[in-house]
Amino acid sequence: MSKLEKYISVSEFLSNENKKPTLILLLSTLLLITWKYYGTKDFYLLHMSKTLGFFSSQAMASEWYVYLSALVLLGLIPLCAIKFLLREEIKDYGLTVGEWKEWLPVAGVISVIMIVVSLLASGNLQFTAEYPLYKGAGDSIFMFVIHALGYLLFYFGWEILFRGFMQFGLSNRFGIWGAILVQTAISSIAHIGKPDSEIYGAIIGAIIWGILTYRYKTILPSVITHWILGLSLDFFICFT
Repeated sequence: MSKLEKYISVSEFLSNENKKPTLILLLSTLLLITWKYYGTKDFYLLHMSKTLGFFSSQAMASEWYVYLSALVLLGLIPLCAIKFLLREEIKDYGLTVGEWKEWLPVAGVISVIMIVVSLLASGNLQFTAEYPLYKGAGDSIFMFVIHALGYLLFYFGWEILFRGFMQFGLSNRFGIWGAILVQTAISSIAHIGKPDSEIYGAIIGAIIWGILTYRYKTILPSVITHWILGLSLDFFICFT
């Protein structure tokens, strides 16, 4: 027995029941860190803006780079991992419409609450300094719509990683409450750098979205309500 085996069993670490959570947690950590460092608008403007320009406005292009990199790193790569590494069905990770007649009214009520919360937060100087991420979103309704579409891509990537890949993927090993708390902890920590009230609110939000996703077996209610929360905040800051 090696010295390491005295303290931790390598074979247990790589056992069948631990392979899946190990892959999910390590890959999620790697993807989130990569996005935090290389999926930022500063990285785009410094290293990619001269060779990869897809809008006349560099400010808008840099924000769309953030959204698209989130969709790829936080969303599409986990979906590929589910399909080709875990060899499981994507629908089992919340990528399905589910019983939309059941969850749509619930999502509607939550959306109204999110809009009220956004209205109250829109007067906070910390939020007005931070949002909208694309400062030209308030130039016109058309620009705001373009901003909204990009934001939707971001929220799809975010919810796929946390409420889909992590929560559904870890639930068999840690139990559903354990999986909800893991994604809550990591997604809340990922908000560091945002306004302090947003970070604390992220804890509550992650639990609510975790329960919502588990109850209806789809991430769509979380994507929609999370998007409405962010979008309504931007709207009130831009147009009120």
